[in-house]
Amino acid sequence: MESSAGRAGACADVAIVILNWNGAHFLRRFLPGVLTHADGARVIVADNASTDDSVELLAREFPSVELLLLDRNFGFCEGYNQALAQIDSAFYVLLNSDVEVTLGWLRPLRSLLEASPRIAAVQPKILAHADPTYFEYAGAGGGYLDRLAYPFCRGRFFDTLEKDQGQYDDSRPVAWASGACFMVRKTAWRALGGLEPAFFAHMEEIDFCWRLWNAGHEVWYHGISAVHHVGGGTLPKTNPRKTYLNFRNGLAMLYKNAAPSELLASMFQRLVLDGVAGIRFLLGGQFADFWAVLRAHFSFYGKFGYWQQQRRAARPRLTVAARPGVYDGSLVWAYFAKGRRKFSELGLR
Repeated sequence: MESSAGRAGACADVAIVILNWNGAHFLRRFLPGVLTHADGARVIVADNASTDDSVELLAREFPSVELLLLDRNFGFCEGYNQALAQIDSAFYVLLNSDVEVTLGWLRPLRSLLEASPRIAAVQPKILAHADPTYFEYAGAGGGYLDRLAYPFCRGRFFDTLEKDQGQYDDSRPVAWASGACFMVRKTAWRALGGLEPAFFAHMEEIDFCWRLWNAGHEVWYHGISAVHHVGGGTLPKTNPRKTYLNFRNGLAMLYKNAAPSELLASMFQRLVLDGVAGIRFLLGGQFADFWAVLRAHFSFYGKFGYWQQQRRAARPRLTVAARPGVYDGSLVWAYFAKGRRKFSELGLR
């Protein structure tokens, strides 16, 4: 593939990589904007063995886009691992195919990484494509975790979304950057081995960013840059497969990355809350989701030896108090028991 040397544009050392699987409709809709606002960056589509007309579409309508063909559907995590291992650029942007970029979105992200060598990854503001006056579910105004590793965002608690009124137009360290759109240094990506392949999809970016923090890097949000995300392009939020992946991966992520002094208590509380969630699904008649929670736990226990190996490799060290972007409390309790619906109501800075 072409190197970034000699390419024109402020972002010539950036590779924008879109992992595609049967997403021809999104490529046709959003790829023109990516090309228009690439600012000299390489634009690469890594195709996860699509069975629709994605490859033919790219050859026919987007000949300037670099195409990287994977020989099977590796899923989101290993698909990106396989693709980025073949791409030599100083910075990678992992960009979902259902994201519409905006004028000037790319350069602020690169500038932040260039100015601050400790920062390894950064995400833009992520707004809802259907109504860009509101934040979008996957990333919003920067990713946070509570002490039990339940993820939330500035601008999004569970399914409650805030309106964008400029309240998150800042730049700050966060617990995690959204997999819908984030920029990462190649050196940090490769040092950590990329995304956790056993996750397949969902929560992989949170795990990766947690490992970045444990390895001495920083993860940031940069509100000067903005993109619009459709969301649910792979699995809708109500899909039992997504329920399974979120519960299985969330449990594994906590086990892999929690500080040794906090692991036992955190895992016990997480197991209790997962059980409560399963009972709520059962009482609500959501039997497929109830079974998904059970299967998620069976899967975690069945691969416990593997997760032990991954924990040793991750070398977790940072406590809740030492990690930026972490709420030292329970988001579940704050949301469902105390009725807190906005980030400002948690008392975090």
